[in-house]
Amino acid sequence: MSSVEQALLINAIVLVAVLEADLGPHRKINAFRVVRPLLMAAGIVPLYLKAVTTHGAGLGLELTGLLAGVVCGAIAAALVRVYRSPRTGRPVSAAGFGYAALWVTVIGARAAFSYGSVHWFGPQLGQWMADQRVTADALTDALLVMAVAMTLTRTVALGARAARMPRPVAAAA
Repeated sequence: MSSVEQALLINAIVLVAVLEADLGPHRKINAFRVVRPLLMAAGIVPLYLKAVTTHGAGLGLELTGLLAGVVCGAIAAALVRVYRSPRTGRPVSAAGFGYAALWVTVIGARAAFSYGSVHWFGPQLGQWMADQRVTADALTDALLVMAVAMTLTRTVALGARAARMPRPVAAAA
């Protein structure tokens, strides 16, 4: 599988997993909902993360991917409403069109960049990478780190918001 195909596959997996978990009202916030993205990241990162760059422009690109992922994940988390279920009293969430649009836009842009790097602007990107001494692995890693950071930031923020919710007041007997 080529690097572009791998990137497209990861993008598709992340998009489906996130939208399936979060879209709609009354989505339970339980241990599985918080742990599943962590397990997904634990499975994806070792398989696809090549060699993390430790210096130069490649490191800067990877850190930029990390920062972009954290910012996008925080925005995604802000688009999710966390509340107590009127039926069970447990934390639940609701996410709608804005949330889905953000994820589709970010992942679509990442996928378009991956595809375009081979089919639309490969020579220009190659020249920039040579000028900046950025390896293809560093570029791939930056995109992967962005995807994982966005997912994990959203997950941690969701779990933290659910954990900080005040306990429901017990009805007086």
